[in-house]
Amino acid sequence: MTGLKDEGKKMRQRLLERLRDKYRLVILNEETFEERFSLKLSRLNVFIVLGVLSIIIVFITSYIIAFTPLREFIPGYTDVHLQRNLYELQLKADSIEKAFASKDKYIENLKTILGENTIPEQPQNVQDTAKKKNYRAITDKRSIADSMLRSDYENQNKYNLFVDESADKKTKTGITNLYFFTPIKGMLTSKFDPVQEHYGIDIVAKRNEAIKSVQDGTVIFTGWTVETGYVIAIQHPGNIVSVYKHNSILLKREGNFVRAGETIAIIGESGELSTGPHLHLELWINGNPVNPTDYMSL
Repeated sequence: MTGLKDEGKKMRQRLLERLRDKYRLVILNEETFEERFSLKLSRLNVFIVLGVLSIIIVFITSYIIAFTPLREFIPGYTDVHLQRNLYELQLKADSIEKAFASKDKYIENLKTILGENTIPEQPQNVQDTAKKKNYRAITDKRSIADSMLRSDYENQNKYNLFVDESADKKTKTGITNLYFFTPIKGMLTSKFDPVQEHYGIDIVAKRNEAIKSVQDGTVIFTGWTVETGYVIAIQHPGNIVSVYKHNSILLKREGNFVRAGETIAIIGESGELSTGPHLHLELWINGNPVNPTDYMSL
């Protein structure tokens, strides 16, 4: 075993000696044999130099492929600016889409103002389920005391919607200094009649006529009902509320502040209780309906 180890050591020493053996590289003139250039080399130095050069070449090649446009000429690599171009094109497409959507909305609003759009009709097969249900068939067990309490409460509030003559006179004297703008020019067809539960007046006018606010105020309600169609209500100073029904289009939203004479809707005939284009105007003062013709010139 010892002999083998010694032989192995000798072989490694010989190999190192061969790698370290010095050689002389000489460049001579072929005709005159004049020495032009000489260099001392060893096998180990040559291996080290070649290894370093290989590492440098690999690094430079990797850098060129990864960070320079030269990689476009290598098969399998795409344009270095492709991802950026795709991102910019996507942004432009989104911007164009938004611009088209805004223009479409503007055109729709313009058509609505000009009266070219009509209220979409409800499908014939759609029925009001509230009218089909028989609520009278619902039975509940009430006690005698509960029934008496309900009856007493209903009787106390039964006639709250009718006009109190004294309250009406007080209200009139309290708002005599206010000027109410005429909401629309037209013909008065139905008068104020609280006995028949008609708490406003009906004014017939041309189609697509603009409806204006009777006084400065804030919009407190906009919506649609089956009977009265598109409705808008405005709260005015002095606990006064004006209500405009059967509109075809509402131009204001809840929370908007409007001035007297400012357009708030377009006349229409929406709702089941309408037989033609007209405005149903209601005026409420301190929670009581009053005759609008007493406060404005029609």
